[in-house]
Amino acid sequence: MQLSVRVAILFKCLFIGFVLFGCVQDLQAQSNKAAKQEATYRNPVISGDFADPSVIRVGDTYYATGTSSEWAPHYPLFQSKDLVNWEPMGYVFPTTPAWMQSSFWAPELFYQNNTFYVYYTVKRKSDGKSCIGVASTKDLSKGFTDHGIVVEHGSESIDAYVWNENGQLYISWKAYGLDKRPIEILASKLSSDGLTLQGQPFTLLKESPDEKGIEGQCLVKKNGYYYLFYSAGACCGSGCTYNVRVARAKSINEPFVRYEKNPLLDKDDQWKCPGHGTLVETPDKRTFYLYHAYNSHDHVYTGRQAMLDELLWDEATGWPYFKYAQSPSIQTPMPVVNSSQQKSCEFIDSFEATSLSSFWQWNFRSYTPVTNIEKGNLYLSGKVASGNKTGIALTVRPAKGNYEIITEVVNQNNALKGLVLYGDSSQAVGIGVKGNTVEVWEVKNNQRKLIKEETVMQAPIQLKLLVENGFMCRFYWRTGGKDWTEIKPAGEHSFYDGSFLPQWDRSARAGLFQYGEESQPGVFSSFSLTYH
Repeated sequence: MQLSVRVAILFKCLFIGFVLFGCVQDLQAQSNKAAKQEATYRNPVISGDFADPSVIRVGDTYYATGTSSEWAPHYPLFQSKDLVNWEPMGYVFPTTPAWMQSSFWAPELFYQNNTFYVYYTVKRKSDGKSCIGVASTKDLSKGFTDHGIVVEHGSESIDAYVWNENGQLYISWKAYGLDKRPIEILASKLSSDGLTLQGQPFTLLKESPDEKGIEGQCLVKKNGYYYLFYSAGACCGSGCTYNVRVARAKSINEPFVRYEKNPLLDKDDQWKCPGHGTLVETPDKRTFYLYHAYNSHDHVYTGRQAMLDELLWDEATGWPYFKYAQSPSIQTPMPVVNSSQQKSCEFIDSFEATSLSSFWQWNFRSYTPVTNIEKGNLYLSGKVASGNKTGIALTVRPAKGNYEIITEVVNQNNALKGLVLYGDSSQAVGIGVKGNTVEVWEVKNNQRKLIKEETVMQAPIQLKLLVENGFMCRFYWRTGGKDWTEIKPAGEHSFYDGSFLPQWDRSARAGLFQYGEESQPGVFSSFSLTYH
Protein backbone atom coordinates (compact mmCIF):
# COMPACT_ATOMS: atom_id res chain seq x y z
CA MET A 1 0.00 0.00 0.00
CA GLN A 2 1.35 3.42 -0.89
CA LEU A 3 2.51 5.64 1.98
CA SER A 4 0.09 8.39 1.04
CA VAL A 5 -2.85 5.98 1.23
CA ARG A 6 -1.69 4.68 4.63
CA VAL A 7 -1.39 8.22 5.94
CA ALA A 8 -4.87 9.05 4.68
CA ILE A 9 -6.31 5.99 6.39
CA LEU A 10 -4.48 6.85 9.61
CA PHE A 11 -5.82 10.40 9.62
CA LYS A 12 -9.33 9.09 8.91
CA CYS A 13 -9.09 6.68 11.86
CA LEU A 14 -7.80 9.45 14.08
CA PHE A 15 -10.64 11.70 12.97
CA ILE A 16 -13.21 9.01 13.73
CA GLY A 17 -11.53 8.44 17.08
CA PHE A 18 -11.72 12.11 17.96
CA VAL A 19 -15.37 12.20 16.92
CA LEU A 20 -16.16 9.15 19.06
CA PHE A 21 -14.18 10.59 21.95
CA GLY A 22 -16.11 13.82 21.58
CA CYS A 23 -19.40 11.91 21.59
CA VAL A 24 -18.36 10.04 24.72
CA GLN A 25 -17.36 13.32 26.35
CA ASP A 26 -20.69 14.81 25.22
CA LEU A 27 -22.62 11.88 26.66
CA GLN A 28 -20.63 12.10 29.88
CA ALA A 29 -21.36 15.83 30.11
CA GLN A 30 -25.04 15.19 29.46
CA SER A 31 -24.98 12.43 32.06
CA ASN A 32 -23.33 14.75 34.59
CA LYS A 33 -25.85 17.44 33.76
CA ALA A 34 -28.70 14.96 34.20
CA ALA A 35 -27.23 13.85 37.53
CA LYS A 36 -27.18 17.45 38.66
CA GLN A 37 -30.76 17.92 37.50
CA GLU A 38 -31.79 14.83 39.46
CA ALA A 39 -30.40 16.39 42.63
CA THR A 40 -33.32 18.81 42.83
CA TYR A 41 -36.81 18.66 44.27
CA ARG A 42 -40.11 20.25 43.35
CA ASN A 43 -42.70 21.55 45.77
CA PRO A 44 -44.88 20.31 47.37
CA VAL A 45 -42.89 17.80 49.43
CA ILE A 46 -46.04 16.34 51.05
CA SER A 47 -48.81 16.44 48.46
CA GLY A 48 -52.49 16.88 49.14
CA ASP A 49 -54.30 18.49 52.05
CA PHE A 50 -51.69 18.78 54.82
CA ALA A 51 -52.13 22.18 56.46
CA ASP A 52 -50.19 23.78 59.34
CA PRO A 53 -47.20 21.42 59.14
CA SER A 54 -44.81 21.02 62.07
CA VAL A 55 -41.37 19.47 61.70
CA ILE A 56 -38.55 18.40 64.05
CA ARG A 57 -35.27 16.53 63.62
CA VAL A 58 -34.16 13.79 65.99
CA GLY A 59 -30.72 12.49 65.04
CA ASP A 60 -30.74 11.97 61.28
CA THR A 61 -34.51 11.59 60.99
CA TYR A 62 -37.14 14.28 60.46
CA TYR A 63 -40.72 13.97 61.70
CA ALA A 64 -43.74 15.97 60.58
CA THR A 65 -47.42 16.24 61.40
CA GLY A 66 -50.25 18.53 60.33
CA THR A 67 -53.90 19.49 60.63
CA SER A 68 -56.50 16.79 60.02
CA SER A 69 -59.55 19.00 60.63
CA GLU A 70 -62.70 16.80 60.66
CA TRP A 71 -61.03 13.73 59.17
CA ALA A 72 -60.22 10.65 61.20
CA PRO A 73 -57.81 9.28 62.21
CA HIS A 74 -56.38 12.50 63.65
CA TYR A 75 -53.06 14.27 62.96
CA PRO A 76 -51.14 12.24 60.36
CA LEU A 77 -47.47 11.50 61.09
CA PHE A 78 -44.65 11.32 58.54
CA GLN A 79 -40.91 10.65 58.67
CA SER A 80 -38.05 11.50 56.32
CA LYS A 81 -34.27 11.30 56.00
CA ASP A 82 -33.94 14.26 53.62
CA LEU A 83 -36.90 16.63 54.23
CA VAL A 84 -38.25 15.85 50.75
CA ASN A 85 -39.26 12.19 50.66
CA TRP A 86 -41.79 11.52 53.41
CA GLU A 87 -43.19 8.18 54.52
CA PRO A 88 -46.47 7.91 56.47
CA MET A 89 -46.19 6.54 60.03
CA GLY A 90 -49.83 6.51 61.06
CA TYR A 91 -51.62 9.03 63.27
CA VAL A 92 -51.25 10.69 66.65
CA PHE A 93 -54.78 9.57 67.58
CA PRO A 94 -55.98 6.46 65.68
CA THR A 95 -59.20 6.75 67.68
CA THR A 96 -60.85 9.90 68.99
CA PRO A 97 -60.32 10.63 72.72
CA ALA A 98 -63.70 10.92 74.46
CA TRP A 99 -63.37 14.58 75.50
CA MET A 100 -62.67 15.90 71.97
CA GLN A 101 -65.37 17.30 69.69
CA SER A 102 -63.91 18.57 66.40
CA SER A 103 -61.48 20.93 64.61
CA PHE A 104 -58.26 18.93 64.94
CA TRP A 105 -55.87 21.73 63.98
CA ALA A 106 -52.22 22.77 64.04
CA PRO A 107 -50.35 20.02 65.95
CA GLU A 108 -46.83 21.00 66.99
CA LEU A 109 -44.07 18.44 67.56
CA PHE A 110 -41.44 18.84 70.28
CA TYR A 111 -38.70 16.50 71.53
CA GLN A 112 -36.78 16.40 74.83
CA ASN A 113 -35.48 13.78 77.27
CA ASN A 114 -36.00 10.96 74.76
CA THR A 115 -39.70 11.84 74.60
CA PHE A 116 -41.84 13.03 71.70
CA TYR A 117 -44.55 15.58 72.51
CA VAL A 118 -47.35 16.87 70.33
CA TYR A 119 -49.22 20.04 71.32
CA TYR A 120 -52.47 20.12 69.37
CA THR A 121 -55.56 22.29 68.94
CA VAL A 122 -59.01 20.75 69.32
CA LYS A 123 -62.52 21.80 70.33
CA ARG A 124 -63.66 20.48 73.69
CA LYS A 125 -66.87 18.48 73.61
CA SER A 126 -68.34 19.99 76.77
CA ASP A 127 -68.51 23.58 75.46
CA GLY A 128 -67.09 23.67 71.91
CA LYS A 129 -64.14 25.84 72.99
CA SER A 130 -60.81 25.45 71.18
CA CYS A 131 -58.05 24.48 73.60
CA ILE A 132 -54.48 23.23 73.32
CA GLY A 133 -53.82 19.72 74.54
CA VAL A 134 -50.67 17.64 74.82
CA ALA A 135 -49.79 14.00 74.23
CA SER A 136 -46.46 12.21 74.53
CA THR A 137 -44.62 9.01 73.74
CA LYS A 138 -41.11 7.60 73.98
CA ASP A 139 -41.72 5.33 70.99
CA LEU A 140 -43.68 6.60 67.99
CA SER A 141 -44.45 3.04 66.91
CA LYS A 142 -46.36 2.47 70.17
CA GLY A 143 -48.63 5.51 69.90
CA PHE A 144 -49.19 8.59 72.06
CA THR A 145 -50.61 8.94 75.56
CA ASP A 146 -52.99 11.89 75.80
CA HIS A 147 -52.55 14.19 78.82
CA GLY A 148 -55.50 16.48 78.08
CA ILE A 149 -55.62 20.27 78.07
CA VAL A 150 -52.54 22.37 78.78
CA VAL A 151 -53.77 25.79 77.53
CA GLU A 152 -57.27 27.17 78.02
CA HIS A 153 -57.39 30.93 77.56
CA GLY A 154 -60.26 33.25 76.68
CA SER A 155 -62.71 32.22 73.98
CA GLU A 156 -60.14 30.06 72.17
CA SER A 157 -56.49 29.01 72.22
CA ILE A 158 -54.93 27.66 69.02
CA ASP A 159 -51.60 27.19 67.20
CA ALA A 160 -49.12 26.08 69.85
CA TYR A 161 -45.36 26.43 69.50
CA VAL A 162 -42.92 25.18 72.18
CA TRP A 163 -39.24 25.96 72.73
CA ASN A 164 -36.53 25.42 75.34
CA GLU A 165 -34.66 28.47 76.65
CA ASN A 166 -31.66 27.41 78.78
CA GLY A 167 -33.60 24.56 80.35
CA GLN A 168 -36.86 26.51 80.75
CA LEU A 169 -39.73 25.40 78.53
CA TYR A 170 -42.06 27.97 76.95
CA ILE A 171 -45.27 27.63 74.95
CA SER A 172 -46.82 30.26 72.68
CA TRP A 173 -50.28 30.39 71.13
CA LYS A 174 -52.77 32.57 69.25
CA ALA A 175 -55.37 34.27 71.47
CA TYR A 176 -58.46 36.49 71.06
CA GLY A 177 -59.26 35.38 67.50
CA LEU A 178 -62.96 35.22 68.40
CA ASP A 179 -63.02 38.35 70.57
CA LYS A 180 -63.70 41.97 69.63
CA ARG A 181 -60.11 42.99 70.27
CA PRO A 182 -56.77 42.68 68.44
CA ILE A 183 -55.37 39.17 68.15
CA GLU A 184 -52.25 38.48 70.19
CA ILE A 185 -49.52 35.86 70.19
CA LEU A 186 -49.19 34.97 73.87
CA ALA A 187 -46.57 32.89 75.67
CA SER A 188 -46.09 31.27 79.05
CA LYS A 189 -43.57 29.17 80.91
CA LEU A 190 -44.18 25.42 80.97
CA SER A 191 -43.39 22.94 83.69
CA SER A 192 -40.31 20.81 83.16
CA ASP A 193 -42.45 17.85 82.08
CA GLY A 194 -44.19 20.04 79.48
CA LEU A 195 -47.68 19.32 80.79
CA THR A 196 -48.78 22.44 82.71
CA LEU A 197 -48.45 26.22 82.47
CA GLN A 198 -46.40 28.15 85.02
CA GLY A 199 -46.87 31.82 85.90
CA GLN A 200 -48.86 34.38 83.94
CA PRO A 201 -49.09 34.55 80.14
CA PHE A 202 -47.32 37.46 78.45
CA THR A 203 -47.57 39.05 75.00
CA LEU A 204 -45.07 38.38 72.22
CA LEU A 205 -46.88 40.26 69.45
CA LYS A 206 -50.16 42.12 68.87
CA GLU A 207 -51.99 42.23 65.56
CA SER A 208 -51.41 45.45 63.61
CA PRO A 209 -54.26 47.14 61.68
CA ASP A 210 -52.94 46.06 58.27
CA GLU A 211 -52.43 42.39 59.16
CA LYS A 212 -56.04 41.27 59.68
CA GLY A 213 -55.06 38.30 61.80
CA ILE A 214 -51.78 36.80 63.03
CA GLU A 215 -51.14 33.14 63.85
CA GLY A 216 -49.05 30.07 62.99
CA GLN A 217 -45.97 31.33 64.81
CA CYS A 218 -42.58 29.79 65.52
CA LEU A 219 -39.57 31.29 67.28
CA VAL A 220 -35.81 30.91 66.89
CA LYS A 221 -32.82 32.60 68.50
CA LYS A 222 -30.07 33.79 66.14
CA ASN A 223 -27.17 36.22 66.53
CA GLY A 224 -28.47 37.75 69.76
CA TYR A 225 -32.07 38.18 68.56
CA TYR A 226 -35.28 36.23 68.97
CA TYR A 227 -36.98 35.96 65.59
CA LEU A 228 -40.73 35.39 65.62
CA PHE A 229 -42.01 34.01 62.31
CA TYR A 230 -45.78 34.22 61.88
CA SER A 231 -48.55 34.28 59.29
CA ALA A 232 -50.87 37.22 58.65
CA GLY A 233 -54.16 37.49 56.78
CA ALA A 234 -56.97 35.03 56.03
CA CYS A 235 -55.79 31.42 56.06
CA CYS A 236 -58.31 29.50 54.09
CA GLY A 237 -60.57 29.16 51.08
CA SER A 238 -60.67 30.99 47.75
CA GLY A 239 -60.49 34.39 49.43
CA CYS A 240 -57.31 33.65 51.42
CA THR A 241 -54.64 36.34 51.85
CA TYR A 242 -52.05 34.46 53.94
CA ASN A 243 -48.36 35.38 53.91
CA VAL A 244 -45.29 34.85 56.10
CA ARG A 245 -43.79 37.67 58.19
CA VAL A 246 -41.12 38.10 60.85
CA ALA A 247 -40.43 40.31 63.87
CA ARG A 248 -37.48 40.33 66.28
CA ALA A 249 -36.46 41.39 69.78
CA LYS A 250 -33.42 41.10 72.03
CA SER A 251 -35.58 39.53 74.73
CA ILE A 252 -38.92 37.71 74.68
CA ASN A 253 -40.09 40.14 77.36
CA GLU A 254 -39.62 43.27 75.24
CA PRO A 255 -41.63 44.44 72.20
CA PHE A 256 -40.93 42.64 68.94
CA VAL A 257 -40.10 44.91 66.01
CA ARG A 258 -41.57 43.94 62.62
CA TYR A 259 -39.32 43.68 59.58
CA GLU A 260 -39.87 46.65 57.29
CA LYS A 261 -39.61 44.38 54.22
CA ASN A 262 -42.43 42.05 55.30
CA PRO A 263 -43.82 39.80 53.98
CA LEU A 264 -40.93 37.37 53.68
CA LEU A 265 -43.01 34.93 51.65
CA ASP A 266 -46.07 35.71 49.54
CA LYS A 267 -48.08 34.40 46.58
CA ASP A 268 -47.10 34.11 42.93
CA ASP A 269 -48.83 32.72 39.83
CA GLN A 270 -48.10 29.11 40.89
CA TRP A 271 -48.76 29.05 44.66
CA LYS A 272 -50.87 31.26 46.87
CA CYS A 273 -51.43 31.97 50.56
CA PRO A 274 -48.20 30.45 51.96
CA GLY A 275 -47.88 30.25 55.72
CA HIS A 276 -48.11 28.49 59.08
CA GLY A 277 -44.89 26.54 59.21
CA THR A 278 -41.97 25.71 61.48
CA LEU A 279 -38.20 25.88 61.11
CA VAL A 280 -35.82 22.95 61.31
CA GLU A 281 -32.03 22.84 61.20
CA THR A 282 -30.09 20.21 59.26
CA PRO A 283 -26.95 18.56 60.69
CA ASP A 284 -24.83 20.94 58.56
CA LYS A 285 -26.56 23.95 60.21
CA ARG A 286 -28.79 24.97 57.28
CA THR A 287 -32.29 26.21 58.13
CA PHE A 288 -35.44 25.07 56.29
CA TYR A 289 -39.04 26.18 56.64
CA LEU A 290 -41.83 23.60 56.23
CA TYR A 291 -45.11 25.42 55.57
CA HIS A 292 -48.31 25.15 53.53
CA ALA A 293 -49.70 26.81 50.39
CA TYR A 294 -52.55 26.40 47.89
CA ASN A 295 -51.83 25.45 44.28
CA SER A 296 -53.14 28.41 42.24
CA HIS A 297 -54.11 26.27 39.23
CA ASP A 298 -56.07 23.74 41.29
CA HIS A 299 -57.86 26.59 43.07
CA VAL A 300 -58.38 25.41 46.67
CA TYR A 301 -59.77 21.94 46.03
CA THR A 302 -56.55 20.02 46.68
CA GLY A 303 -56.12 21.81 50.00
CA ARG A 304 -53.07 23.38 51.59
CA GLN A 305 -50.01 21.33 50.68
CA ALA A 306 -46.68 21.05 52.51
CA MET A 307 -43.88 23.15 50.99
CA LEU A 308 -40.18 23.38 51.81
CA ASP A 309 -37.80 26.31 51.36
CA GLU A 310 -34.39 27.23 52.70
CA LEU A 311 -33.94 30.29 54.92
CA LEU A 312 -30.80 32.46 55.01
CA TRP A 313 -29.71 35.42 57.13
CA ASP A 314 -28.48 38.76 55.86
CA GLU A 315 -25.00 39.32 57.33
CA ALA A 316 -25.36 43.11 57.28
CA THR A 317 -28.82 43.50 58.84
CA GLY A 318 -29.33 40.17 60.57
CA TRP A 319 -32.80 39.79 59.04
CA PRO A 320 -33.77 36.47 57.43
CA TYR A 321 -34.76 35.92 53.80
CA PHE A 322 -35.70 32.96 51.67
CA LYS A 323 -32.89 31.74 49.47
CA TYR A 324 -34.61 31.58 46.11
CA ALA A 325 -37.45 34.12 46.08
CA GLN A 326 -40.12 35.89 48.11
CA SER A 327 -42.58 33.25 46.92
CA PRO A 328 -42.63 29.46 47.13
CA SER A 329 -39.88 27.82 45.09
CA ILE A 330 -40.69 25.58 42.14
CA GLN A 331 -37.54 23.47 41.75
CA THR A 332 -34.48 23.76 43.98
CA PRO A 333 -31.46 21.66 45.06
CA MET A 334 -32.06 18.75 47.41
CA PRO A 335 -31.31 19.57 51.08
CA VAL A 336 -29.29 16.34 51.41
CA VAL A 337 -26.61 15.32 48.91
CA ASN A 338 -26.75 11.94 47.19
CA SER A 339 -30.53 11.85 47.43
CA SER A 340 -33.29 12.43 44.90
CA GLN A 341 -37.00 13.10 45.03
CA GLN A 342 -39.11 10.00 44.59
CA LYS A 343 -42.30 11.28 42.97
CA SER A 344 -45.27 8.96 42.99
CA CYS A 345 -48.55 10.40 44.14
CA GLU A 346 -50.75 7.71 42.63
CA PHE A 347 -52.69 5.47 44.98
CA ILE A 348 -53.78 1.91 44.18
CA ASP A 349 -55.41 -0.45 46.66
CA SER A 350 -56.20 -4.01 45.61
CA PHE A 351 -57.27 -4.92 49.17
CA GLU A 352 -54.75 -7.73 49.50
CA ALA A 353 -53.70 -6.68 53.02
CA THR A 354 -55.44 -7.95 56.14
CA SER A 355 -56.27 -4.46 57.40
CA LEU A 356 -57.25 -1.12 55.92
CA SER A 357 -54.41 1.02 54.52
CA SER A 358 -53.51 4.04 56.66
CA PHE A 359 -54.01 6.30 53.63
CA TRP A 360 -57.80 6.05 54.06
CA GLN A 361 -59.63 8.63 56.22
CA TRP A 362 -63.24 9.45 56.97
CA ASN A 363 -65.51 12.14 58.40
CA PHE A 364 -65.61 11.06 62.04
CA ARG A 365 -68.37 13.52 62.98
CA SER A 366 -71.05 11.93 60.79
CA TYR A 367 -70.47 8.19 60.81
CA THR A 368 -68.28 5.30 61.88
CA PRO A 369 -67.25 3.11 58.95
CA VAL A 370 -67.39 -0.66 59.29
CA THR A 371 -64.79 -2.30 57.07
CA ASN A 372 -63.68 -5.84 56.46
CA ILE A 373 -61.19 -7.21 53.93
CA GLU A 374 -61.70 -10.75 52.71
CA LYS A 375 -60.09 -12.51 49.73
CA GLY A 376 -59.09 -9.28 48.00
CA ASN A 377 -62.41 -7.51 48.53
CA LEU A 378 -63.27 -4.56 50.77
CA TYR A 379 -66.66 -4.69 52.51
CA LEU A 380 -67.85 -1.20 53.44
CA SER A 381 -70.88 -0.16 55.48
CA GLY A 382 -71.63 1.51 58.80
CA LYS A 383 -74.09 3.40 60.92
CA VAL A 384 -74.70 7.02 59.96
CA ALA A 385 -75.60 9.90 62.24
CA SER A 386 -79.07 11.44 62.03
CA GLY A 387 -79.39 13.74 59.02
CA ASN A 388 -76.43 12.25 57.13
CA LYS A 389 -77.49 12.16 53.46
CA THR A 390 -74.16 11.10 51.95
CA GLY A 391 -73.70 7.75 53.67
CA ILE A 392 -70.40 6.11 54.61
CA ALA A 393 -67.31 7.36 52.77
CA LEU A 394 -63.68 6.23 52.84
CA THR A 395 -61.49 8.88 51.24
CA VAL A 396 -57.91 9.73 50.27
CA ARG A 397 -56.23 13.12 49.72
CA PRO A 398 -55.86 14.09 46.03
CA ALA A 399 -52.42 15.56 45.33
CA LYS A 400 -53.42 17.41 42.15
CA GLY A 401 -56.58 18.88 40.67
CA ASN A 402 -56.72 16.68 37.55
CA TYR A 403 -57.23 13.00 38.27
CA GLU A 404 -59.50 10.01 37.91
CA ILE A 405 -60.67 7.40 40.37
CA ILE A 406 -61.80 3.91 39.38
CA THR A 407 -63.34 1.06 41.32
CA GLU A 408 -65.02 -2.27 40.69
CA VAL A 409 -68.25 -3.08 42.55
CA VAL A 410 -68.62 -6.85 42.75
CA ASN A 411 -71.98 -7.24 44.51
CA GLN A 412 -75.59 -6.26 43.85
CA ASN A 413 -78.01 -5.26 46.62
CA ASN A 414 -80.36 -2.43 47.53
CA ALA A 415 -77.62 -0.18 48.93
CA LEU A 416 -76.02 2.45 46.69
CA LYS A 417 -72.23 2.02 46.52
CA GLY A 418 -69.47 3.41 44.37
CA LEU A 419 -67.24 6.48 43.96
CA VAL A 420 -67.56 9.84 45.68
CA LEU A 421 -66.01 13.30 45.68
CA TYR A 422 -66.69 14.10 49.31
CA GLY A 423 -66.67 17.46 51.07
CA ASP A 424 -68.69 16.65 54.17
CA SER A 425 -71.98 15.00 55.10
CA SER A 426 -73.97 17.85 53.52
CA GLN A 427 -71.86 18.43 50.37
CA ALA A 428 -70.82 15.59 48.05
CA VAL A 429 -71.27 14.13 44.57
CA GLY A 430 -70.83 10.59 43.29
CA ILE A 431 -71.67 7.67 41.02
CA GLY A 432 -72.88 4.36 42.38
CA VAL A 433 -74.62 1.06 41.73
CA LYS A 434 -77.93 0.08 43.31
CA GLY A 435 -79.64 -3.13 42.24
CA ASN A 436 -79.55 -3.04 38.44
CA THR A 437 -79.09 0.72 38.06
CA VAL A 438 -76.17 3.11 37.97
CA GLU A 439 -76.93 6.45 39.61
CA VAL A 440 -75.23 9.84 39.55
CA TRP A 441 -76.20 11.83 42.64
CA GLU A 442 -75.41 14.94 44.64
CA VAL A 443 -75.92 16.24 48.14
CA LYS A 444 -75.86 20.04 48.08
CA ASN A 445 -76.66 22.12 51.16
CA ASN A 446 -77.78 18.87 52.81
CA GLN A 447 -80.38 18.21 50.09
CA ARG A 448 -80.01 14.89 48.26
CA LYS A 449 -80.81 14.73 44.54
CA LEU A 450 -80.73 11.95 41.93
CA ILE A 451 -79.14 13.55 38.87
CA LYS A 452 -79.43 10.69 36.39
CA GLU A 453 -79.66 6.90 36.30
CA GLU A 454 -79.13 4.12 33.75
CA THR A 455 -79.96 0.42 33.77
CA VAL A 456 -77.27 -2.26 33.98
CA MET A 457 -77.81 -6.00 34.06
CA GLN A 458 -74.69 -7.67 35.43
CA ALA A 459 -72.00 -7.49 38.09
CA PRO A 460 -69.18 -6.78 38.57
CA ILE A 461 -69.47 -3.18 37.37
CA GLN A 462 -66.57 -0.76 37.00
CA LEU A 463 -67.11 2.92 37.78
CA LYS A 464 -64.95 5.92 36.92
CA LEU A 465 -65.10 9.50 38.17
CA LEU A 466 -62.97 11.98 36.22
CA VAL A 467 -62.06 15.25 37.98
CA GLU A 468 -60.52 18.42 36.57
CA ASN A 469 -59.43 21.51 38.51
CA GLY A 470 -60.44 19.73 41.70
CA PHE A 471 -64.22 20.14 41.27
CA MET A 472 -65.32 19.53 37.63
CA CYS A 473 -66.62 15.96 37.30
CA ARG A 474 -67.53 13.41 34.62
CA PHE A 475 -69.07 10.00 35.33
CA TYR A 476 -68.56 6.62 33.59
CA TRP A 477 -69.45 2.94 33.95
CA ARG A 478 -68.72 -0.32 32.12
CA THR A 479 -69.00 -4.10 32.43
CA GLY A 480 -66.83 -6.91 31.15
CA GLY A 481 -63.92 -4.66 30.22
CA LYS A 482 -65.89 -2.96 27.45
CA ASP A 483 -65.60 0.71 26.49
CA TRP A 484 -66.62 3.24 29.10
CA THR A 485 -70.17 4.63 28.93
CA GLU A 486 -70.43 8.24 30.09
CA ILE A 487 -73.47 9.41 32.03
CA LYS A 488 -74.07 13.04 31.12
CA PRO A 489 -76.34 14.88 33.55
CA ALA A 490 -79.21 16.55 31.72
CA GLY A 491 -78.74 20.25 31.13
CA GLU A 492 -75.12 20.15 32.26
CA HIS A 493 -72.12 21.22 30.24
CA SER A 494 -69.38 18.70 29.49
CA PHE A 495 -68.45 18.69 33.18
CA TYR A 496 -70.58 18.58 36.30
CA ASP A 497 -69.88 21.66 38.44
CA GLY A 498 -68.83 20.64 41.95
CA SER A 499 -67.61 24.08 42.98
CA PHE A 500 -70.08 24.09 45.88
CA LEU A 501 -67.90 21.57 47.74
CA PRO A 502 -66.39 22.93 50.98
CA GLN A 503 -63.31 25.12 50.65
CA TRP A 504 -62.55 26.59 54.06
CA ASP A 505 -60.14 24.59 56.28
CA ARG A 506 -60.54 21.37 54.31
CA SER A 507 -60.52 20.09 50.74
CA ALA A 508 -62.81 17.68 48.95
CA ARG A 509 -61.52 14.11 49.00
CA ALA A 510 -61.95 11.23 46.60
CA GLY A 511 -62.96 7.74 47.58
CA LEU A 512 -65.54 5.00 48.04
CA PHE A 513 -69.01 5.22 49.58
CA GLN A 514 -71.96 3.09 50.71
CA TYR A 515 -75.44 4.53 51.26
CA GLY A 516 -78.01 2.16 52.69
CA GLU A 517 -78.60 -0.36 55.45
CA GLU A 518 -75.60 -1.44 57.47
CA SER A 519 -76.48 -5.05 56.68
CA GLN A 520 -76.02 -4.38 52.93
CA PRO A 521 -72.39 -3.43 52.41
CA GLY A 522 -70.71 -2.27 49.26
CA VAL A 523 -68.11 -4.80 48.13
CA PHE A 524 -65.15 -3.47 46.14
CA SER A 525 -62.32 -5.43 44.52
CA SER A 526 -60.06 -2.45 43.84
CA PHE A 527 -59.60 1.31 43.97
CA SER A 528 -57.17 3.52 42.06
CA LEU A 529 -56.41 7.23 41.93
CA THR A 530 -54.25 8.35 38.98
CA TYR A 531 -53.35 11.79 37.61
CA HIS A 532 -53.52 13.27 34.14
